[in-house]
Amino acid sequence: MWNSIHLHLHHLLLLIVVVAPSLLLCSLVESVQLELKSGHTKCISEEISDNAMSVGNYIIVNPNEGYPIPNSHKITVRVSSPRGISYHYAETVDSGTFWFNSKEAGDYTACFWAIDHSPAVTLIIDFDWKSGVAIKDWSKVAKKGHVEAMELELKKLFDTLSNIHYEMLYLRKREEQMQELNKMTNKKMFTFSLLSLLVCLSVAGLQLWHLKLYFVRKKVL
Repeated sequence: MWNSIHLHLHHLLLLIVVVAPSLLLCSLVESVQLELKSGHTKCISEEISDNAMSVGNYIIVNPNEGYPIPNSHKITVRVSSPRGISYHYAETVDSGTFWFNSKEAGDYTACFWAIDHSPAVTLIIDFDWKSGVAIKDWSKVAKKGHVEAMELELKKLFDTLSNIHYEMLYLRKREEQMQELNKMTNKKMFTFSLLSLLVCLSVAGLQLWHLKLYFVRKKVL
């Protein structure tokens, strides 16, 4: 029995060593603090695969702690898809939350616009944006299911491996699209080069014909 447990632990550690670097690459987690001047706009983009859950939170840091946030510290927020479809819109707010399930792969954008104010003020925005496997709260899963520590780790690894597999398929699809784009570009460049060559030869032929007629009229030839 102890040999079996030791073997499982060995396999688990091996999986962690292999998966950990990939987990850092494929889990989209964005937690930043933005500085935004009144009357200006600042946007953040994240590349998200299709059919992935995404959650974001934003809040303006109160410059006067203990007092209500001033009216000058209000923002308008818009989160949109690569095609410009709006997933979240809030106007004149000091905090908010958004969540959505992506319908297409690409760069999703969150834009913040601060209302114009005189004199100008600088707003500090705490912004946290997560998607994919990073959203799951494994501590709650453990409490809810009362699972053993090893079972929880295996569940984490299984979910992570599934996410890595999905990301690999997505990257392969993007690679195929890029190859197809390169083929189309090469084909267009070949056609353009051929047309340019034909035009040059035609112009050269017309010039020779014109010179021949000129010399014939001058009785040189």
